[in-house]
Amino acid sequence: MTLEALGVSGVAVRLPEQMNDLSGLIIPGGESTAIGKLMRTYGFYDAIRQQHGAGMAVWGTCAGAILMAREVLDALPDQEELGLMDLAVRRNAYGRQVDSFEADVEVRGVEGGPFTGVFIRAPWIESVGDGVDVLASHDGHIVAAQEGDLMATTFHPELTGDPRVHRYFLDSVIGA
Repeated sequence: MTLEALGVSGVAVRLPEQMNDLSGLIIPGGESTAIGKLMRTYGFYDAIRQQHGAGMAVWGTCAGAILMAREVLDALPDQEELGLMDLAVRRNAYGRQVDSFEADVEVRGVEGGPFTGVFIRAPWIESVGDGVDVLASHDGHIVAAQEGDLMATTFHPELTGDPRVHRYFLDSVIGA
C-alpha cells in the first residue's frame, strides 16, 4: 500500500520465481523463525541470495532484518540467516510483546524531522561491519543500517502511514 502511494507497483511475493524481475524486495516483520521455516520450505534462501547477486536490492524490517544478518546472536538452533548484510543482531532485544513501543528516530538521509519508529518485539543491531552505514540509533542501539543495495530496519515503517523510509529505500537503496 505504501509503495503504491509512492507510485510504485508492488507484488506480493509468495514463490521464489516471482522475484525474477524485481528491482527490490522487502522482507517484512513477523516472527523470524516462522518466516525462516517458510523460506526454507519454499526455497527462498538460495533464490534471494541469487537475485540479490543479480542486482535486486533487499530491505528487511524487524524479522526481515534478523533474516538478512550474517549473525544472529541469540538464534534458535535451526534458525538460518541469509547472511546478506554484515550485521550482528539480537532478537527480541527490547523485550516481550508487552514491551513494544513507539519512539521518534532520526534516520540519516530521511528529511522532514524524526520518524516514528514502531518497535514490536524488536531486535536491535548489535554491531556492523566496516562497509555498513548506520542510518539510525535509538537509546544507544543501532536500529537502521545500509550496506550498498541492502537495508535493515528493526522497526516497522509500514505501520506509520509515513512513506519517508520507503521513499529512502526506493531512491537511495534500489538506486544505489
